[in-house]
Amino acid sequence: HRIGFHCSHELYPPSQLLSFAIQAESLGIDRLMCSDHFYPWTPTQGQSGYTWSFLGAALHATRAPFGMVCAPGQRYHPAIIAQAAATLSEMFPDRLWMSVGTGQNLNESITGQAWPPKEERQSRLRECVDIFRAL
Repeated sequence: HRIGFHCSHELYPPSQLLSFAIQAESLGIDRLMCSDHFYPWTPTQGQSGYTWSFLGAALHATRAPFGMVCAPGQRYHPAIIAQAAATLSEMFPDRLWMSVGTGQNLNESITGQAWPPKEERQSRLRECVDIFRAL
C-alpha cells in the first residue's frame, strides 16, 4: 500500500504547504500531490497558490513523485501546460505526474468565458490531450 499527501492550495499558503510536503516525506509518505485552484472553495479558506510555481519548489525540496490535477482548455492553454510540465520533467526526471479533467466553473470562470456544457468540455479536454502528446 502507498500513502500520499495532498497539498491543498485553497487551505494553506504555499510556504506552509511546502513545509508540510517536506515533513510528510520525512515521515515516510511516498506520493505527493497538490490542487490547482484559482479560487478557494469557501470564503473561510482564503488561499490560492499557483500550482506550477509551487511544484518547482516542491520537486526541488523533496524526492518523491509529485503531481497535480489540471483543467486545460479554458483557464490554461494546452501549450502553456505542456511547456510547464516539460520544464519540470526535464529538471526532475520521472517524478512529475499530471492528471487532467474538464474543470470546475468556480476556477475556470476567471477567463470571463461562459461555462460550456459537459460534452463540450470533454471534447475540449480530448483536444488538449492530443496537443500535449504532439508537443
